[in-house]
Amino acid sequence: MTDTDMAAKLLDNARAARVVRVTVAQLNATVGDVTGNTARIVEVLGQARELGSDIVAFPELAVCGYPPEDLLLRPSFLAANAEAIARITPHTVGLTAIVGFAHRDLDVYNSAAVLHDGVVADVYHKVLLPNYSVFDEQRYFREGELAPVYVRDAVRVGVSVCEDMWHPSGPPQAQALAGADILVNISASPFFAGKARERERMLATRAADSVAFVVLCNLVGGQDGLVFDGNSLVINPMGDLVRRGASMAEDVFTVDVDTEIVFHARLLDPRHRSVDTPQAVASTTTISLPGLPPQVGESPPLPEREDPEPLDGMAEVYAALVLGVRDYVHKNGFEDVVIGLSGGIDSALTAAIAVDALGPEHVLGVTMPSRYSSASSVTDAEDLAANLGVELITVPVDDVFQAYLDLLVPYFGDLAPDVTEENIQPRIRGNVLMALSNKLGHLVLTTGNKSEVSVGYFTIYGDSAGGFAPLQDVPKTLVYDLARWRNEQVDGPHIPDHSISRPPSAELRPDQLDEDSLPPYDVLDAILEAYIEDERGLDEIAELGFEPAVAERVAQLVDRAEYKRRQSPPGVKISERAFGRDRRMPITKRDRTRWLADD
Repeated sequence: MTDTDMAAKLLDNARAARVVRVTVAQLNATVGDVTGNTARIVEVLGQARELGSDIVAFPELAVCGYPPEDLLLRPSFLAANAEAIARITPHTVGLTAIVGFAHRDLDVYNSAAVLHDGVVADVYHKVLLPNYSVFDEQRYFREGELAPVYVRDAVRVGVSVCEDMWHPSGPPQAQALAGADILVNISASPFFAGKARERERMLATRAADSVAFVVLCNLVGGQDGLVFDGNSLVINPMGDLVRRGASMAEDVFTVDVDTEIVFHARLLDPRHRSVDTPQAVASTTTISLPGLPPQVGESPPLPEREDPEPLDGMAEVYAALVLGVRDYVHKNGFEDVVIGLSGGIDSALTAAIAVDALGPEHVLGVTMPSRYSSASSVTDAEDLAANLGVELITVPVDDVFQAYLDLLVPYFGDLAPDVTEENIQPRIRGNVLMALSNKLGHLVLTTGNKSEVSVGYFTIYGDSAGGFAPLQDVPKTLVYDLARWRNEQVDGPHIPDHSISRPPSAELRPDQLDEDSLPPYDVLDAILEAYIEDERGLDEIAELGFEPAVAERVAQLVDRAEYKRRQSPPGVKISERAFGRDRRMPITKRDRTRWLADD
């Protein structure tokens, strides 16, 4: 390079446009629907091009959906991912797209394809693979080794995938130390209550520590029991929010990022002049993306936008439940659901969620009275159905119950009635609901809550029968709170007051109440939180002020019900310790009392 060429290059760098137009495509991908997901990606690329976008980011594994689990063990599935990238690439002429997909190379990688101006410029491999909580990525993927920085029109961009950004010393730190102005993280970060705020605080810290813009493109939608909440973010180098995506809904938004802000901020920050951790940048490489012809005229104006407020508290949890139900029903090919309505609070809240997720015309309620059903159970179910606008049918089950009793007399002999006879009734009701499901093609929504599921206060093959359990991770006290909250959001209460105020009862024997078998729900839920969520031992629980005998009995009920939970339908995860994916306890275990005690 001649002195004249060097001088020209220095002048070009000084004059280079430093404003980058970034589109964040917060999409609801469906696991396995590679064709549908690809079509949606191509559609968004067309929209981004019309806006003059320079960079378009899509979620983690946007091509195949997250988590694909053992589909990743099928070579045909991996080939479909590669074919999808080949179909998407021609649609990136004139821009740069970052697209999550499963990449088969030497091994299988959780990857981001960096597509630039109609070619595959590079493939980034996720470095930090989570293997805790709901994550099982080390089962399927190999760790990446490099943390490239992509140079596009004098702007340096670091690309990473989800967990890579969650660690202070992860690849984005190395990319920032190597000069990256923008750190783009494509993610599939699953929801639990309060997660969005926690994630935003963490990313603000990363942005400020890196003195760089952070762009998070997070997945949205339901997948089996998981919900992805969206809440994508753009944060400036001072840690301030620039733009936020919607909660619990698809959202595509575009923002102009002025990277000159990064340059000026770093002039005042000495951390980027002396690299204290050379090992952090040892794997950092620089990849130049070929320059694109300058845009003729000014960029199209961005649409006016008022960022949605983030959801909190009851609103956040309720929206997650609605999204989880809607996507589970629709993504599994159903249109309608059927729910057993007892007049109680659990079935009432389940019905309200279903109506908000699917529309009242897609919800069928069934009341199934027996000899122990109170008159108000039927009238409360009728009031609920009328308020919600759903169809309600009545299927009396007492004659069937009596037929069961008569059938079993020769075998039960003189044995006194007990829980056996009680459980026959919910099993009949479960049979009715499943028959309607088979005949009508409706999915059965079960109505049990986390408190009942925790202690086994449900009938296996009875009221646990069904395809999806919206309240499986919702404690009973929260069920009441959500019901009251929803009634405040609509014109007129849609859940009858009596369903909320009546003492909870399974109504399987005369004058039965839940508190005949369980501690009051406020006490039960507090003990369950300590035992399940916090993994506290009995001594610690007693120190919190609970009677030791009550705490031990609750713990015993939780442990004994493990086999029943394993056979229950999936449900929406809203806590950090949901059954199944988060909390995994063996059914068969010895020395149980030892593991209940504190060390």
